[in-house]
This record gives sequence, C-alpha cells and structure tokens, in this order.
Amino acid sequence: MGWVSRFRIARAADALRRGRIVAYPTEAVYGLGCDPFNEDAVRHLLALKQRSETKGLILIAADVEAIEALVDLAGVPRSGEVRASWPGPTTWLIPPRLGVPEWLCGAHDSLAVRVTAHPIAAALCRAFGGAIVSTSANLSGHRPARTPLRLWCQFSRQAIHFLPGRLGGADRPTRILDAMSGRRVR
Repeated sequence: MGWVSRFRIARAADALRRGRIVAYPTEAVYGLGCDPFNEDAVRHLLALKQRSETKGLILIAADVEAIEALVDLAGVPRSGEVRASWPGPTTWLIPPRLGVPEWLCGAHDSLAVRVTAHPIAAALCRAFGGAIVSTSANLSGHRPARTPLRLWCQFSRQAIHFLPGRLGGADRPTRILDAMSGRRVR
C-alpha cells in the first residue's frame, strides 16, 4: 500500500458505511465506490456518473468468501477458472444469490464480481467488511480518470471522499467474462 495509511483507509471505509461515495485507485483507473446494499448511495452514484440503472455495476472484494456471499460459485460451470483468476484483473458475470438487490444487476440476470489484486482497493474492502461497488470514475461516455487531476476535473463539485494512491499497472479496465458461457463481454 505504500504511503496510504491505515487511518486513511479506515476513514474511507467509514465514509462508505455512512452512505458516501469514495474515489479510490484500482488496477487501471480510479474507481468510484459505495456500499452496494445502500440503495440511496447506489442511486446517488449512478446519478453522479449519469449512468443508466439498467447497465448494472461491478462489485469488488478482497477475497473469494466475500464474493460467495453474493453469488453461488458451486453452480457455475467455470468455477475453477473463476477461482484461478482471482485475485486479479478479471471480472466475472455470475448469477446472484437470492436477496442480492436488483439495483446491482440492472437489467441483467447476473452480477459482475471481482476479487481485486490492487492492495489499496483490497484494503478498503477489508476495512469496510465486504464487497463494494466499483465503477470507473468518469461521467458516462467520458474517459475514466487515471490521474487525481482528471478525477477532480470531472467531480470537483461533488461530495466524494478521495482515497489517494497509485493505480495498478493495467493499461485498460479489467476484462469481463460470462462465467456460464465463457464469452468475453469486455
């Protein structure tokens, strides 16, 4: 994690618990996150990004156990492939467990999930106590923020908690694969 202190991570996790939006570094771009079970926070995040509610959202976690609370990996034909890719830059579309809020899936019958390998993003998930929403920090249709300056330019008038840190080494957002068919979505 380098110079990002436990104190800063704890403050960001507390902001998530209070329903705030947090900007944080991920593998390739800055992400915007919130508590996935707080409907007001999710709707605020979607409005902030000007993103359609039908698109669905990605959730990241620090470990497979947090993901298994949201999806049933045992019922997935490629569960071994899914597990072998984590932690890492692969997001999988997997049918959600009963009780997972529909606002996370959008118009889809699957939930996008990833166990992140980024140390700051993973530490934020651990401090929060589970998975968090992870969507790129950009207005819909604009390039994702790869620098704090671009993040500030797009969201300077918004009340976003910023967790500083370096991006991972990826040059593009994580790939997205369908765990049922193996089809590449992104």
